[in-house]
Amino acid sequence: MITAVDHVQLAAPPGSEDRLRTYYVGVLGMTEIPKPPVLAARGGCWFQAGAVQLHVGIENDFRPAKKAHPGLRVTGIEAYADRLTARGATVTWDENLPGHRRFYSCDPVGNRLEFLEPVGRAERMTG
Repeated sequence: MITAVDHVQLAAPPGSEDRLRTYYVGVLGMTEIPKPPVLAARGGCWFQAGAVQLHVGIENDFRPAKKAHPGLRVTGIEAYADRLTARGATVTWDENLPGHRRFYSCDPVGNRLEFLEPVGRAERMTG
């Protein structure tokens, strides 16, 4: 039986780790966590915020997905969007999910990320 999502794996081109660290740590406010040595030899980086982990692995023929993305729940979505914008990230708001405020942003290699926060009735039901 599935009980939780352990992590989400994203991909990135070779040599992009420093740009990824700048974005995931400096812009999003996540913490880089060490990869086990046998996996670290493959490149890439892992990041965590609370119970959420994003693993970014290296893919030689990398192409960012146009539609696939992790959906990351946040609190204080307006302030969080302001944080991203102030640090140079593009924020694209989308009002098409009832009961939620949400926006999209892309990491430096083009991975699409969704940030959402329940509002109104949905917030009372989940919070």
